[in-house]
Amino acid sequence: MFSVSCHRLRIDKICVGADEAIENVRSGSMILVGGFGFSGVPATLINSIRDRKDLGNLTIVSNNAGMPGVGLGQLLETGQIGKMIASYVGENQLFESQYITGKLDLELLPQGTIAERCAAGAAGVPAFYTPAAFGTIVQTGELPVRYNPDKTVAVMSKPRETREFNGKYFVMEESFFGDVALVKVNKADRLGNCTFRKAQNNFNEVMAKNAKYTIVEADEIVEVGDIAPENIQLQGIYVDKVILSTEPKKIEKLTLAKSPEEVVATASSSKDTNKRERIIKRAAKELKDGMYVNLGIGIPLATPALVPDGIEVILQSENGILGMGPYPIKGEEDPDLINPGKETVTLNPGASVFGSHESFGMIRAGKIDVTMLGALQVSSYGDLANFMLPGKVKGIGGAMDLVANPEKTRVIITMEHVDRKGNPKIMESCTFPLTGQRCVSRIITDIAVFDCTPEGLVLRELVPEMSIEELKSMTEASFKIAEDFKDYET
Repeated sequence: MFSVSCHRLRIDKICVGADEAIENVRSGSMILVGGFGFSGVPATLINSIRDRKDLGNLTIVSNNAGMPGVGLGQLLETGQIGKMIASYVGENQLFESQYITGKLDLELLPQGTIAERCAAGAAGVPAFYTPAAFGTIVQTGELPVRYNPDKTVAVMSKPRETREFNGKYFVMEESFFGDVALVKVNKADRLGNCTFRKAQNNFNEVMAKNAKYTIVEADEIVEVGDIAPENIQLQGIYVDKVILSTEPKKIEKLTLAKSPEEVVATASSSKDTNKRERIIKRAAKELKDGMYVNLGIGIPLATPALVPDGIEVILQSENGILGMGPYPIKGEEDPDLINPGKETVTLNPGASVFGSHESFGMIRAGKIDVTMLGALQVSSYGDLANFMLPGKVKGIGGAMDLVANPEKTRVIITMEHVDRKGNPKIMESCTFPLTGQRCVSRIITDIAVFDCTPEGLVLRELVPEMSIEELKSMTEASFKIAEDFKDYET
């Protein structure tokens, strides 16, 4: 039994600065880096890694790789990253260029799979089965990991083992076991106890709990006892070092409140405003009182602005928000509150915040009633392709998780009926890599509404100015006409 009279060394995990905290980091390490967009990014620690010219060939696990000159984007510029494990390349052209010319390896994963690989490793579990990515090139091992300098493929990803449980197929994923974690928190004490602010958590908590050596960058360092025990979100047992953040927080996409008409216009260009406005208005009719809803980037995110008064839906965001509110008014923007599109948002009364691992857990479990996503192609039986065009590298994001439980979560696609070249986007079979198999419930385009059924497509609605024959000429997939077929609702 421990006696209070015994001599005990005082625990103090606080370092003078980031350079001291990263002294034990070595080349070749797997480093888990928290953050989503610019929110919750440990910028002070990343800058210190950047300045350690002896550190190289790092394997970085993060949702994305920042932007040129910002965050992890700096480590791309210094050539310190040997392999990137991420869900999204996004608009980082340097990242894409280094990848396709063989200067770094890239393992693209669904966003929820990254979170769960961290969570499982943190719990000492070596592998797990997930419904996300079954039937996709992630599962079959057809994603290039490394290119040759001449842009030919040098190494492909590994095929995943699959297994059937209760009549459904799942993909086996091996857990991460990180060497180092760099994470951002709001408050920390000398024992390493931490809290997060608003949506700052994202990947930070689960990465902090995973690594052998975890360094915390805190907005504020407080005295032991200042954080109530029930408010500690990251316990000191997981934390090795604490530093005070010295870098200001940045906002990637400052987005302010607009009228419903302005929201519609923002989701559209002047050329296709009418088409997209029609889609948004029609999609808003799918949102019913009491629903829990996840909305994809673009047209889906504009939909809540047109929900009628008196209808209350709870918006879920995969970066860790339940009860996401509208865009802020000028002066109330917050770098710790962003949506999946990295835009500034607010919280509605009754909202809650949590980590990305928790968010994707509720998504895969089917707790979300409806998810609305955009698409590149949808097949006649509801296969979805929305993450990759031939020759383009943007990333997977959270879509594979969002469509992984169509038995419980209704998947609605909102998109223009044809692409910019006039080619059909509703196909007999998708020609682009799949996001999910037979997962789409309804397709809402600018001219028609279809349901995807086990027997094929059923046309529910069509704009009055178009004939069935004209629709067939714009739709590769064959379809039946519903018995209760009607004009397109607006």
